[in-house]
Amino acid sequence: MGERILVVEDEAGLREALAYNLKREGYGVTAVEDGTSAISSAQREIPDLVILDLMLPGIDGFEVCRTLRKQSNVPILMLTARTEEIDRVVGLEVGADDYLTKPFSMRELMARVKALLRRVRMMREETRGEGESAAPVLEFGELVIDTLRREVVLGGRVLAFKPREFDLLVFLARHRGQALSRELLLQRVWGWDFTGDSRTVDVHVRWLREKLEADPAHPSRLITVRGAGYRFEG
Repeated sequence: MGERILVVEDEAGLREALAYNLKREGYGVTAVEDGTSAISSAQREIPDLVILDLMLPGIDGFEVCRTLRKQSNVPILMLTARTEEIDRVVGLEVGADDYLTKPFSMRELMARVKALLRRVRMMREETRGEGESAAPVLEFGELVIDTLRREVVLGGRVLAFKPREFDLLVFLARHRGQALSRELLLQRVWGWDFTGDSRTVDVHVRWLREKLEADPAHPSRLITVRGAGYRFEG
């Protein structure tokens, strides 16, 4: 059996359709209908990916996402019937990795699922491939990045990072002093099949600066390279 996927959807017909189509693709599937069941199932089964509806009875998808993010870095694909940009932004801010608005085709959903899982595999393989040269702990003065613990410490204080923020910071830090284009960052951190645009990188860099820079408006660690992208200076 392939990777395990947790489906959280209160609409029975859609929940059953998602489970059926995912199983056809070879994934192991657990399907639940509410936020409480989602949290307990995720703790019990440790899924490789979560497909999470935003509008759930009781605990909504935003709160489920926040809770899961405190426990793991599992990729989360958020589903919603809403179309407002603010919902997408809030979803990303609480830790969702991707966002799909209803109605959607199963083909589109499968493409998103495969892209998210491929990104996770790629990051793991890249880390293994770097071997001994990939130091597990990166130190830049008061900034310490522990890639095994997935922990960032600045001035002795542990900072809270969303999974994609952490992945982006590690990639930038491992290529210190290099100007990296937004397109390259999307490919290597988000995955080749990511359907968003380069503004996604800009938003995540802004979040990193708010946490890492003494003055985010005048950054000294994460530098904008005009016409190119970004450069990490430590």
